[in-house]
Amino acid sequence: MAIQRERQFIFILVLSCFWQVFLDFAIVQNVIAGNGDLQNPPNVVLIVADDLGFADVGFHGSTQIKTPNLDLLASGGAVCENGYVSSPVCSPSRAGLLTGRNQVSFGYDNNLGLPQPGMDPQLCGLPVGERTIADRLGELGYKTGLIGKWHLGKLPQFHPLKRGFDEFWGFTGGGHYYFPTPVGTGYDSPIECNYAEPKAITYITDDIGDESVSFIERHREKPFFLFASFNAPHAPMQATEADLKLYQHIKGKKRRAYCAMVHRLDVNVGKIQTALQEAGIAENTMTVFISDNGGPVNANASCNAPLNGQKGILLEGGMHVPYVIHFPAKIKPGTKYSHSVTSLDFAPTFVVAAGGTIDANAKFDGVDLLPYLTGKVDSPPHETLLWKFTISAAMRRGPWKLVRVPDRMPMLFNLDEDISEQNDVASENIDRIQRMMKDLGQWDVRLPYPVHLEGAVWKSRQLDLYDETYQLTQPETLKEIPLQNR
Repeated sequence: MAIQRERQFIFILVLSCFWQVFLDFAIVQNVIAGNGDLQNPPNVVLIVADDLGFADVGFHGSTQIKTPNLDLLASGGAVCENGYVSSPVCSPSRAGLLTGRNQVSFGYDNNLGLPQPGMDPQLCGLPVGERTIADRLGELGYKTGLIGKWHLGKLPQFHPLKRGFDEFWGFTGGGHYYFPTPVGTGYDSPIECNYAEPKAITYITDDIGDESVSFIERHREKPFFLFASFNAPHAPMQATEADLKLYQHIKGKKRRAYCAMVHRLDVNVGKIQTALQEAGIAENTMTVFISDNGGPVNANASCNAPLNGQKGILLEGGMHVPYVIHFPAKIKPGTKYSHSVTSLDFAPTFVVAAGGTIDANAKFDGVDLLPYLTGKVDSPPHETLLWKFTISAAMRRGPWKLVRVPDRMPMLFNLDEDISEQNDVASENIDRIQRMMKDLGQWDVRLPYPVHLEGAVWKSRQLDLYDETYQLTQPETLKEIPLQNR
């Protein structure tokens, strides 16, 4: 009996050694394949601003608005100088960002509004068959949390807690008042929270920052994915008196409020970064900052200089946005990356860094960016980028940008020479534009019909925006903000 037990012990010992060798081999293979450090997977913090202008951050040259915390985030990581979102408006941009798939490939062509006649209200949201970053990272052992704006469907089947998020503090609509109001159903909807009794709103940008810090503090001991989804500086233009005082030298009332709101956004980005440092996890945290689309200059007095256009259209000002990836463990400080990247790259980048694998079933339209940002791969991540939003479509291939709008001939710009899209060179490049139009059209006709529509009035409004004149230079600095008040 003793001999038999000894043999069993030896067998179990050998089997355990073999299994450990196998696991070690698997870890090595995953790391070699670019699937992250499985023994120390990074935390992921995705910070999204709402309707932020391209020009309105210090790392893009703003001297009128001070953004020291965002500038520090940018200087400590990679600034993607040609960073794009997949749509020029909030809801479809977020649908693409959270799935890693071009949202028009699953019918998310319009902004999310009231159900239109003939459309099924049960489909007004992110299709339930699409998997989110939270779904994928949750399967890899991550704690997942959304703080702030959702805007991907209000019906129960679309709720964040059914789309991979363990925790939710925020609102499911497209916007919210910044100060306390009587509870209603629109911008005055109540704050939802599944992990605690929500406190009364103070100033919602601060509240989102504070709840994000709380999430970090509560989950610092294991890998987490935090989606800090700010509604600033989206309208309504509501800023604190203290922040308005900082910008009292700005003459325009709307621009003054906008500057103050961006300032407060920056303060709360700083809170999040401080919380990571105090928790001792900043080095192994990948923090991404982006705006969900370009600034709507008429609505919130933002500036997209030197880009032409604004939110809602496919000129550069609509979807070429501030785009930062900060990851001290992997990315060198001061990295400037010039090849075109997209918000669709976030999902595969996060999954691979977390130790996951990507196969054809994921149907990602993005790629893992870390090999490109760390210099392991020299080629561009994307040969071609494609956009479609209701009435218009666009393509970028290398420096060449094609824009197709219903009421005019297609436009072609060489962005290397003309980032402000002032010189339409279509007539000088007939062969090129014919090839690009054919490729864009063949992609377009293979897309499914939209699963929901917004009001038809928005189509004519979009056309009008293509004819507006936009500011292509930075606003002048009329007065420096005292250092102690920044």
